[in-house]
Amino acid sequence: MKKIIYAIIAIGGLLSLSACSENSLITDPTDSMSKGQITEDGQHALVSLNGIYRSMYTPGWSTEFNIHQCFGISAYNLASELMGDDLMMGAPGSGWFWNDAAYNVKGRFTSDGWRSYDLWNAHYKWIANANYLIAAENEMGGDESDKNYAIGQAYAIRGYSYFMLAQWFARTYKGHENEKCVPIYTEPTFKETTGKPRSTVSEVYTQITSDLDKAIALLQGLPQQHPSHISYAVAQGIRSRVALVMEDWATAESAAEAAIASTNAEITEVKDFVGNNDVNNANVMWGAEIINDQTSGYASLYAHMDCAASYGTRAPKMCTASLYNKIADTDARKEAWFPTIDVENEDDPYQAFAPEKWRGGHLQRKMVFRDFSQWIGDYIWMRVEEMYLTAAEAECRLGKEGEAKAHLMALMEKRDPSYTCDKTGTAMGTLTSDETGSLLEEIILQRRIELWGEIGRMFDIKRLKQGFVRPASDGWHNGCSLANRPATKNPENYMWVLTIPQSEFDGNKNMTLQDDQNPLGDE
Repeated sequence: MKKIIYAIIAIGGLLSLSACSENSLITDPTDSMSKGQITEDGQHALVSLNGIYRSMYTPGWSTEFNIHQCFGISAYNLASELMGDDLMMGAPGSGWFWNDAAYNVKGRFTSDGWRSYDLWNAHYKWIANANYLIAAENEMGGDESDKNYAIGQAYAIRGYSYFMLAQWFARTYKGHENEKCVPIYTEPTFKETTGKPRSTVSEVYTQITSDLDKAIALLQGLPQQHPSHISYAVAQGIRSRVALVMEDWATAESAAEAAIASTNAEITEVKDFVGNNDVNNANVMWGAEIINDQTSGYASLYAHMDCAASYGTRAPKMCTASLYNKIADTDARKEAWFPTIDVENEDDPYQAFAPEKWRGGHLQRKMVFRDFSQWIGDYIWMRVEEMYLTAAEAECRLGKEGEAKAHLMALMEKRDPSYTCDKTGTAMGTLTSDETGSLLEEIILQRRIELWGEIGRMFDIKRLKQGFVRPASDGWHNGCSLANRPATKNPENYMWVLTIPQSEFDGNKNMTLQDDQNPLGDE
């Protein structure tokens, strides 16, 4: 009999890469939930799900090297932010995330300690664990709502994971539907499992939307039991993100509206969530609660983001002058999130980090430790404000400008009391720095400001099919200015498509380095 490899342990499912070759297996069956326990009822399955969720913010399991920049979802979002045009590093510091910002990771695909391996390994392990739970759906006993809550989340985790893999390892959906993307696995993985070939972008997105639609159907009407769980509202939020990439504006609007209507979260004023580090804030839909015995010290988000603590003191994360200067002086985000430092105020812990020391840009307080002495700060993965901006963008593109402005104003009333908007149209510039004055551009601008540092700016640049530059006036360090790499001006480039890790080719007989590796160069 074939032995199912599941190994859902304390920090999440530690499974092989998608190919599941014996050489790459990581398993500890002595700590695993047995199949009998998982199928007993939804509450037993939830124990395994909680393990998966914990792995989404725990370093040191998806790769054994460079773990200080490999701590799950928040690390991947930060890497994507640094690959864009709005968030920059003031200095290399200890080197963490510097290679992401400098686009210096694609050639490291042979290593099992860099971004390609970490991303591929983590998401396929989440998929493998979700597959094991989904396979138990028909055998699971107990209360029907408990079962739906567990299985619905498993579908959502799988859909989310394929969505992120598609964004990292292929060009954007629209216009590239028939290009190669990533392999699809929807069944439990065995030692004897043969690796699958790369599916097309269209096929992968079909799987993503199918999984999320199933999750939404199963989770509807069920309360979120913990902020880390993907609830009905969160699943709708993820569905709205996918729809934006697919340019399915009607679904983006309806999913965002459903998320707003079904969540308990509400738009809050900046003063009520400065630090963006508490899952109990009224605007949080999804995030990881970091408790004392689960902190990871230097290998954590705020160790890198907080300019007054840890790595942040040597490699501060900064808002570019280009974006900062677009924020109105009456906007609460300007001083509370991206402040002008008063170097004369000795009571200000940031006063030592004057802008001139860091070559321009503006230090951030938006994402900092809640308690640095304990390394405490929750990771926020979805806020309700994003849903309002998504609905506004989708409605603008659908020609429903009145509805779009209503959603935009619902946010801006809590950000800038003097804000008004009489813009119209959907024109967007060739580069992100080219201004058209359209309503759509304004919505995207407010998205850039509101979600800075949170959800991955590069993902938006790719789907919007814009190019970008890093002007010297922003103070980009020479190592990250990309001045000699003009591919960023071309939205069709492969510069921001990662290479597939060598370990996949070593273990997957249906993929070859020659035929299936993404381009090593920028074009």
